[in-house]
Amino acid sequence: MRRLITLTAGLTLGAGLAIAPILAGPASAHGDKGADLREARTSLLASGEDTALRSGNVQHLANKPGTAGISGCFTKTAPLFVTSGLESVQVWNVKDATDPTRVGVLQNAVFENEAMNCGERRTEDGTRRFALIGVDLYQASAADPQHFNAGGNEVVVVDVTDPTAPEIVGRAPAQTSTHTVACVDDYNCRYAYSAGDSGSGTFSIIDLRNIEKPREVDSNPDKAGVQAFRSPTAGHKWNFDNAGIGTHTGWDGSSMWNVDRPRHPRLLATTGKAGGAGDAAGAKGYNDFIHHNSFRPNAKAFRAHSRPSLANGNVLLVTEEDYEQTDCAKAGSFQTWHIRSLNGGRGGIVPLDKVELADLGNFPSPRGAFCSAHWFDYRPGGIVAIGYYGGGTQFIDVRHPRALKSHGYAHWGISEVWDAMWVPVYDRRGNQTGASSNVVLAVDLARGLDVYSVDVPGDGRGSNPYPSAVTDRSVVGRISNGAVPIGLVGAALALGAALHRRSRRQT
Repeated sequence: MRRLITLTAGLTLGAGLAIAPILAGPASAHGDKGADLREARTSLLASGEDTALRSGNVQHLANKPGTAGISGCFTKTAPLFVTSGLESVQVWNVKDATDPTRVGVLQNAVFENEAMNCGERRTEDGTRRFALIGVDLYQASAADPQHFNAGGNEVVVVDVTDPTAPEIVGRAPAQTSTHTVACVDDYNCRYAYSAGDSGSGTFSIIDLRNIEKPREVDSNPDKAGVQAFRSPTAGHKWNFDNAGIGTHTGWDGSSMWNVDRPRHPRLLATTGKAGGAGDAAGAKGYNDFIHHNSFRPNAKAFRAHSRPSLANGNVLLVTEEDYEQTDCAKAGSFQTWHIRSLNGGRGGIVPLDKVELADLGNFPSPRGAFCSAHWFDYRPGGIVAIGYYGGGTQFIDVRHPRALKSHGYAHWGISEVWDAMWVPVYDRRGNQTGASSNVVLAVDLARGLDVYSVDVPGDGRGSNPYPSAVTDRSVVGRISNGAVPIGLVGAALALGAALHRRSRRQT
């Protein structure tokens, strides 16, 4: 993490000083193309202009500063995007996907809430929308001064039903790490699962049937105290698919569970030794640090013992994060895994392919960089949008799960992309249709929110965004209005560097 601290110093002393050591690294494995990219990047930084280095099939539409962004989520029944930063929760109207409008802010100092999760509940008074904040080490809000968390292991519920006035309405302590928290069913969020702890191999289930009074579920009421639930892959992130199966990613790989009965999850399959330490035959480098998050396309179409195919619902997409590795040829990869069966056995999930940032061939790929794969979002049709921290926003073609390749990219001189998400298509009533637009929101710790449009297969639009109205304003002009003070960004990066390491070691 020393590289992140160097970047922090550069934010206060000058961008060139921060990036120069990075650019001095060894040449990319991609030959002259790597040298050309380094030259372009050096020129970009020297010019002092806020210009992206991007592929021709990607347009940059807008930059929305004003937050040290970490994560975000879309609500299901209203065109809203909720972001969590180190300093606030912000609600954005994304009815015009090309120009998100900030409509509500809750001042909220938190570390780290790395995976914002939006949930909903139908009530007699209409749909209630909320976001779950997972507290790692601390949380404090001027809007809720009687509560201050200085130890982590807590879930905070923020009501965003009125998007102009987000408010904290509930809290629940947990026995295990709440580094991330995820609703089992976003449309009817009655239960949520925590990241959990690798040391004890456990995770927490939070009962959200009363969001003002959430509580942890006891796995063994016959034993004194509240008992957590067991998992062989605790603990980083739960992702739930539309077939009622949850995937738990963590230090020892990934495991898949039947969650039809959310208080009684049942193990179906694991990545076994291949995901545990990456030392199984043919699996070197598939988990050098931690399986971070996952997604299974077309889950309802699952066919056991069939060839790996997105159409067969038997391909698991996984980020393997390794943020401590500073060589971009090894620093954490995006991966595909073949789900051979879900019959309850271990090792039923086997690796197919992986790509580090260097493999995508569009970044200088030096040593000394902060360039692990991180959060991603899958678009139906086979294109993934993913943040690679300092490696920017990347787009990966996963249509052939044994042969992953780059589909496009965008990165900046001073940038740290944590999350990238396709804006959903909403109908006239504000409900998600299940389709995704070709517009991506990238959550950037240094830049706030960036908006891109991408030429994706099959829609015939090229990189023209929909809706098509795009205001042609200069990026510089947008940044000058409401930008995060540069000192705040620097402080956020320094704090993130120190606490991120501590949190991961404790998890």
